[in-house]
Amino acid sequence: MLRWSSAGWLLLSWRPFHWTGPMSDISDFDEFDEKSKSQVKRELHALQQLGERLTTLKPELLDRLPLTDALRKALADAPKHTAHIARKRHLQYIGKLMRSQDTEAILALVDQVDASTRQYNERFHALERWRDRLIVGDDETLEAFVAEYPEADRQHLRSLIRHAQHEAARNKPPAAARKVFKYIRDLDETKRGLK
Repeated sequence: MLRWSSAGWLLLSWRPFHWTGPMSDISDFDEFDEKSKSQVKRELHALQQLGERLTTLKPELLDRLPLTDALRKALADAPKHTAHIARKRHLQYIGKLMRSQDTEAILALVDQVDASTRQYNERFHALERWRDRLIVGDDETLEAFVAEYPEADRQHLRSLIRHAQHEAARNKPPAAARKVFKYIRDLDETKRGLK
């Protein structure tokens, strides 16, 4: 109970609490859906990391997301903040703005971008391995490549491989090896319908 003292101070008087009902009226503590402070912090940190990931996406990908104007502006301003503390503070601001967003749609797009990037990297490394095998290899390797890519011009590919082998023997920069890779990549893109 609150009351005023004669000196004008607000006083709080304490009275003991007496339980009047039976204990069975108390609901179980398991029913509480309250999150701990640590759990809330982890979730906010995850939103901040997701916001940081959004700063790396291209603007045309961000246009596909249902974002607020404030978040779009904050994401566009992110590259301007280069100092460590300023960048950290701006990422915290982006994390704050992320609280009101549809994170499911954002996560779906980020996962899709990551999957396509992973597939691109795997394909890129496979083509690099083909290039290295062709330059170091023999006719069997060339035949295996032509079997996989029947559109390949054997004579042109042999010429490119020969130039790359001569460059490697003379310790020159790998200009011809790059041409071999470009030719292989073009064949692969044609085969997959990307070109």
